[in-house]
Amino acid sequence: MAGPSLRPHVHWAQRHRELYLRVELSDVQNPDISIADNVLRFRAQGHGAKGDNIYEFEIEFLEPVEPKPVCRVTQRQLNITVQKKESNWWERLTKQEKRPLFLAPDFDRWLDESDAEMELKEKEEEKINKMKIESRVPKDPFRHLKKGYLIMYNLVQFLGFSWIFVNMTVRLFILGKDSFYDTFHTIADMMYFCQTLALMEIMNSLIGLVRSPLLPAVAQIFGRNFILFVVLGSLEEMQSKPVVFFIFYFWSIIELFRYPYYMLSCIGIEWKPLTWLRYTAWIPLYPLGGLAEAVCIIQSIPIFSETGKFSLALPNPLNVTIQFSFLLQVYLIVLFLGIFVNFRHLYKQRKRHLGPKKRKMK
Repeated sequence: MAGPSLRPHVHWAQRHRELYLRVELSDVQNPDISIADNVLRFRAQGHGAKGDNIYEFEIEFLEPVEPKPVCRVTQRQLNITVQKKESNWWERLTKQEKRPLFLAPDFDRWLDESDAEMELKEKEEEKINKMKIESRVPKDPFRHLKKGYLIMYNLVQFLGFSWIFVNMTVRLFILGKDSFYDTFHTIADMMYFCQTLALMEIMNSLIGLVRSPLLPAVAQIFGRNFILFVVLGSLEEMQSKPVVFFIFYFWSIIELFRYPYYMLSCIGIEWKPLTWLRYTAWIPLYPLGGLAEAVCIIQSIPIFSETGKFSLALPNPLNVTIQFSFLLQVYLIVLFLGIFVNFRHLYKQRKRHLGPKKRKMK
């Protein structure tokens, strides 16, 4: 049971427009702070000089203040900010001339009047300079057009990959494993459209429409298009392989979170569950997608070796032919390097958006 109420140690400082009160209480619970008739009343449960107890105090201010104090509770103390009604310097804090015993200057924030005036002047000059700089920067007359284009682009891509995902999911439930073998013939046209349109992401980065780094975008888009157009699009034998289902499925799931996230970002909206999915879903999906692409390449190597498709015969005395299947083996190394580049990029983004926020300790 708590003992009788006590007064905590309170430290104060001022500026021309504000008063700062630091109440030396830790583990504060249920603080009741109000200002009425120019008197601040404080009452709270906390751990102070007399242990865990109820502490309270009243301060009648020297001059009028705003009746809405701002309170910030930390683990070690409680900070109160009070706005003065008029910007001026007070000779003391309280209306009574004799300073209360529990009240003392806050030397960590203490400034005399001349120093406070200099600080105020510096802040005003900084604000004016910032306004001057902003006024010199010309406003982009096409910013609304650019924003509209980015919203439409992300919306179209989201609808396209949603169609792919829903179509494949429905077919999987209806046909089961049989849907694996004709995925390419039913989905390829939409995938061709979406992946061709994705080339615009490289252009967007090049001309500065988005601030995304260029290398990860190039690695992903050209890697996917190589699999789609060169490996799958040119070999009918590969188009009926079950691996096509997994490649298309993993690609579409990733984009279901990425494109709506970017679309909402264009209009300044952040939905936290979507942000979490955008920067978390890639952790299992990227390795699975990369593995499916690697399996696809490995399965296509014997076919390219047998048919000699895309192989290049050099006109020289040795009659050397560069087999495309050999280039695919080299590409396998490039594929995993590309996955590493995207992993590194996405990990940094995840850390920036979902990592723990740094807290200021006092």
